[in-house]
Amino acid sequence: MVGDPARLRLKYGVNPQQRDAVAQPADGGPLPLSVLSGTPSVVNLLDALQGWQLVREASRALGLPAAASMKHVSPAGAAVAGEVDPVARATFRLGDTEVSGPASAYARARDCDPRSSYGDLVALSHPVDRDTAALLARVVSDGVIAPDFEPGVLEVLARKKRGAFLVLRVDPAYEPPDRQVRDLFGVRITQDADPLVIDPGTLAEGTAGGTPPTRQQVRDAVLGLITVRYTQSNSVAYVHDGRTIGIGAGQQSRVDCVRLAGEKADRWRLRRHPLPAGARFPGSMPIQDRVNRVMRLIEGEPGSWTDADRADRQIAGLPAKSLDPAEKSAWLAGHTPCTLVSDAYLPFRDNVDVAAAHGVRCIVEGGGSARGEEVAAACEEHSITLVRTGLRLFCH
Repeated sequence: MVGDPARLRLKYGVNPQQRDAVAQPADGGPLPLSVLSGTPSVVNLLDALQGWQLVREASRALGLPAAASMKHVSPAGAAVAGEVDPVARATFRLGDTEVSGPASAYARARDCDPRSSYGDLVALSHPVDRDTAALLARVVSDGVIAPDFEPGVLEVLARKKRGAFLVLRVDPAYEPPDRQVRDLFGVRITQDADPLVIDPGTLAEGTAGGTPPTRQQVRDAVLGLITVRYTQSNSVAYVHDGRTIGIGAGQQSRVDCVRLAGEKADRWRLRRHPLPAGARFPGSMPIQDRVNRVMRLIEGEPGSWTDADRADRQIAGLPAKSLDPAEKSAWLAGHTPCTLVSDAYLPFRDNVDVAAAHGVRCIVEGGGSARGEEVAAACEEHSITLVRTGLRLFCH
């Protein structure tokens, strides 16, 4: 899109009735991004800029391609490149061939909560290659932001959504001003930009209980800290093997965040149960329809089945029964252990009790609660490693 490099007219504001909306650089220079296809709204741009910061930091900290699936200015999932397991491969129709680092990062990020990722804004730390473009072409998404696009990729993306798919190229060398400005109800707030750099050294001296975190837990903690830094507070993230498997965002009660993220992590695990993992839907069925039906197979109770539920089970060749509570409990008893990262301190031990029930074996929190000793004692009771960073990472 050709236009003024220092002024970008947006489709509309946060809502369509806010018709006049413009984006301009805060420092008077050119914008740090350009629009290659589509027209962004305010929410699109907020998602893109929030997501870009997340993946840029995660990639720098961990040395791998990173991806985030952004919805309503918080990540539905975030991950670095790594193995894409059979369930995620089947979900996104990746086949058996190896995929590129950026494509694996996005598949793993979207697989965290594929129901919430419907209509996401994708952020990638590395150029979009053909593998990633092919994946984007198959899923319902509103746009992508990346530092570059390999030859032939823009043609693939430009066909998506009949040309309305948003494609943003961001300048990877751009650094924002060291002061942030926000207007709210006619009041202008100015503050320092957060200078904190998060990396494995952030956790170096933080062990407060249990054995020291493993190398994998440190890696997951770094991804978790960067993820919650760009997630609407209160927020927590459950992280396993370089990918989030549950994110709780924007709750007024921290334990509600822990519970919400834990339930999402359990759904991630239950999607790997042989019954839903073995579902075989028609090849013509859209990916998101398949995702929604698998979620119904996991969540549906026999008393609430509809004719559509029964038809789905017949299509998938599954027995006429749902996963009952005993089967779920038995499967989750062997749950994938994970690390819980909080954007601030845990105020009460109930957070630890809930986290333990959802397979958490390492907790990373700010520390400083008046009941911090109770939190530490709860971690010791549950054999959970506790790491206190001394940080608060609120996002508002």
